Amino acid sequence: MIPVSDTELSDGLWASLAVERWVTEVLSHSPYDTVAELLQRANEAASPLSPSEIDEAIAHHPRIGEKPVGEGRSRQFSRDEQAGLGDEETDLVDAIAAGNAAYEERFGRVFIIRAAGRDRAEILSELERRLELPNSTELEIVGDQLREIALIRLEKLFAPEAP
Repeated sequence: MIPVSDTELSDGLWASLAVERWVTEVLSHSPYDTVAELLQRANEAASPLSPSEIDEAIAHHPRIGEKPVGEGRSRQFSRDEQAGLGDEETDLVDAIAAGNAAYEERFGRVFIIRAAGRDRAEILSELERRLELPNSTELEIVGDQLREIALIRLEKLFAPEAP
């Protein structure tokens, strides 16, 4: 059994994906015997997220390329995830900021992408590609990205560290 209390699990779920229905659903199956079981339930519960749940989750995500403000585990995750983007490359930073503005103007929400494992150039390329998509397709992608982010965060929180 994963050695965490329901309170610790709840806190970790909220930091991973701040969607009330999802947190409640994943918690309702606790305790989990393995991290793999937790991740499977979390994945299923987030497949798919409704448009209102996507809005609920996005409210807790900073813009890509901006330093997260505030305290808490969710903000620390965002700081860590974006820290991997590398040194400040002014042209790319400026292009991502302009892309963020264009995205928000077009779709009315913050651009969400799993930053872990991606560099700025890759993020910019994906941002530019997604700006051309219809809203319905983009909304599906945002839900997928939020789910990927949540699963990565849960694994970091609850997977036993390698010896």
